[in-house]
Amino acid sequence: MFEILEKRILAEGICLMRVAAPRVARAALPGQFVIVRADEGGERIPLTIADYDAQEGSVTIVTQTIGVSTQKICSLNVGESLADFAGPLGQPSEFVRMPIDELRRRRYLFVAGGVGTAPVYPQAKWLSEHGVRCDVIIGAKTRDMLIYTDEMRRVADNLYIATDDGSEGFKGMVTALMKELIEVRGEHYDECVAIGPMIMMKFVTLTARSYSLPTTVSLNALMVDGTGMCGACRVSVGGRTLFTCVDGPEFNGYEVDFDEAMRRQSMYRTQEKSALERHKCNCYGK
Repeated sequence: MFEILEKRILAEGICLMRVAAPRVARAALPGQFVIVRADEGGERIPLTIADYDAQEGSVTIVTQTIGVSTQKICSLNVGESLADFAGPLGQPSEFVRMPIDELRRRRYLFVAGGVGTAPVYPQAKWLSEHGVRCDVIIGAKTRDMLIYTDEMRRVADNLYIATDDGSEGFKGMVTALMKELIEVRGEHYDECVAIGPMIMMKFVTLTARSYSLPTTVSLNALMVDGTGMCGACRVSVGGRTLFTCVDGPEFNGYEVDFDEAMRRQSMYRTQEKSALERHKCNCYGK
């Protein structure tokens, strides 16, 4: 059992949990994920690692309540335990394997959308700890949906915020802010990393490509069982069929077939809706 050491509500429907998982914490690297189950009968939920502390033996996850299983996870409190917490799984971010001297000559731009901001944090933190420059854009519909802004300010060279309604920072989409940084302010980047909703990553990639800016995207939202056995996370990358959970979750954005990925992402929405309705009926005794 994996005890919950800390729980915080970051925004409506989004909770942070710091979990005691010493073995995972010692082996974790930026970009990897864990498989979590709330209880013995629970569904396997893949969650990208949002932070880790090898000395304390803790791993931080951020969960958005979308269906029954994520509601179960977020209903647990400090002192209670998760049934399973398996990991770290997947391939770490490519930059962790690069020679540090080469890495320090590069400058990264991270573009984070919604709950995708959480897995950006350990990447920006790792780069900061190794003396690598990085800027971060966080996008959300409104200021109330922004998360990890304080944490990101501590590790990024520059933090930029974009909200659809202009309630904080730049008013507009993250892609418009990217254009302003590059075209108006003259900022130069060697690589872009985008993590967030699939549609956001698609258009961030298209925008970055117009500047010949290499782009990495994380397809963690496609995963189901996390082992490659179920096949649900198949994705076409550069004309090849790969598995997000074992070959990724990060891929070259230029090569990802985003339209296919978005179709696959919506495959189980009917089942998820039915399960949520059954769960509500059970909760209210109907």
